Amino acid sequence: MSWGRVLVRVVVGGLFVGHGLQKLKGSFDGPGLAGTEKMMQSLDMEPAKENALAVALAETGAGAAIAAGVATPLAASGLIASMVTAIRKVHGKNGVWNSNGGFEYNLVLISTLVAIASEGPGRASIDAVFGKSRWGGGGGLFALLVGVGSSFAVVEMGKRAAEQKRLVDGGGEV
Repeated sequence: MSWGRVLVRVVVGGLFVGHGLQKLKGSFDGPGLAGTEKMMQSLDMEPAKENALAVALAETGAGAAIAAGVATPLAASGLIASMVTAIRKVHGKNGVWNSNGGFEYNLVLISTLVAIASEGPGRASIDAVFGKSRWGGGGGLFALLVGVGSSFAVVEMGKRAAEQKRLVDGGGEV
């Protein structure tokens, strides 16, 4: 199973790196930071510039960490946070199926990341050098709880910042 883990890690981690680079640099026909910032504004994820940079760096860095098998539960938690936020802010209202813009793909990625964090990155990983080729259920639970909790915190902070921005821009009191 170790080489199977490597394959899953490299594919999932690599795709996240690609998504992060789309947001960060405009690679692979992505929007770049300016486009990602506009998306964050439209989703009431204020401060939009900081949230755009955070998601771009998180997907790029944590994707690379998953691919390399380093700090696996922590890396998985960052990517889970991104996917939970995508469900909550974009895809959830469209139902399950990806063909309708739903959250099917995000849910598959979340469950894959929880499995990677639980089962560990395998022997062919940086974590294994430090004796952590397998993290166990605690690693998966950590990744899921920190990821979901981070999403709720970021969305709530964004909502509050957006409300405050509207009041200031509208000339109202804060």
